[in-house]
Amino acid sequence: MKKIYFLVLFVALLTSSQAQIVNDSLEYRIRPDSLKTDELHLSIHNFNYMRNYEYFNKIQDGYTLFGGQLEPQLVYYAHPQLSISAGVHLRKDFGGRGIYRTFPLFSVKYQKHNATLINGVLEGNIHHRMIDPIYDFEKKITEPVEYGTQFIIDNKSFFLDAFINWKRMVYKPSPDQEQILGGASAEITLLDNSNIRLSVPLQLTAFHQGGQIDVVAAPLQTLVNGAMGFKLRVPLKGFVNAFRSENYYTHYRDLSFTSVQAYSNGGGWFLNSGIDTKLGSLMATYWNANEFIATQGMPIYQSVSQHINQVGYTQANRQLLMIRYSYQKKLIPNLYLDFRFEPMMDLNRPKGKKKIEFSNSSFLVYKQEFRLHKVKK
Repeated sequence: MKKIYFLVLFVALLTSSQAQIVNDSLEYRIRPDSLKTDELHLSIHNFNYMRNYEYFNKIQDGYTLFGGQLEPQLVYYAHPQLSISAGVHLRKDFGGRGIYRTFPLFSVKYQKHNATLINGVLEGNIHHRMIDPIYDFEKKITEPVEYGTQFIIDNKSFFLDAFINWKRMVYKPSPDQEQILGGASAEITLLDNSNIRLSVPLQLTAFHQGGQIDVVAAPLQTLVNGAMGFKLRVPLKGFVNAFRSENYYTHYRDLSFTSVQAYSNGGGWFLNSGIDTKLGSLMATYWNANEFIATQGMPIYQSVSQHINQVGYTQANRQLLMIRYSYQKKLIPNLYLDFRFEPMMDLNRPKGKKKIEFSNSSFLVYKQEFRLHKVKK
């Protein structure tokens, strides 16, 4: 019966409603530009957010994030293939005192043809284009700045983002363990014409916590997550602009010598289908996973609770059904609006106790560059 139920639900998803919500309007990339060589620019990136969870389960807390982030940077285009930038990231949470958090921003970017090498501040979080179960979209708010090294290839038929994010540096002797996150996100386009777009996404993260110069008794930890699947888009005419389907098999593996996790091996299915319309996008998401853990993933998909009052609680099998509506619009040049409403149901709850929980979000993004000076040679 479970297999029949799973098949019926999968078919229903395919015929009803896009996978991951498109985050294009939230991305902001500074790259070398031959038209700006020897120029000094001021880059302004302002990200305003309201993300609210009306959750009442044992896995993820209900809470609200409401505030704004500002990133002013000076960018010097030193060469047609090289840019150097420095600035500051400021995060202000409404209702909190003062500035919640600041980060220095500095990066060197070398670009040749479709390949880019970055050192310093990465094009992180949503720019990695990973699915929520293994890389939480909310890191755009909670972990907005990533430091390390990144290599990106982006052309019509192939996308690759390979990176090392040095999350925690330690010094001898350290009361904490170092933390390193390595990852790769790739997408290979098989077909792309006026009738269909078909591609194969591959995603991998590896989280390591440990080191040799700390004084912590905890064992080393190495946790790996991966995902692979297919993405389909069929353009349409009329009120409905396109049909989409995006489906993945996800995997988790604990490679630690001494495991302290509740589970050492797990996996799941992340199935999405939907439509793009003139009034926004509508999609259905089905998640079915067993003993799944992802250190960077959205808490609601995990088999181990991150709830403040449910420490140690586990749920080996997770089955979720979500309906997601999103609306993105360019209001004026350089100003973008993004609204989302995402009801969710835990299918593992007993009959009579199933309830609809939801999250809602609104984002306002301003991004622009201003030329300050041109160096004369």
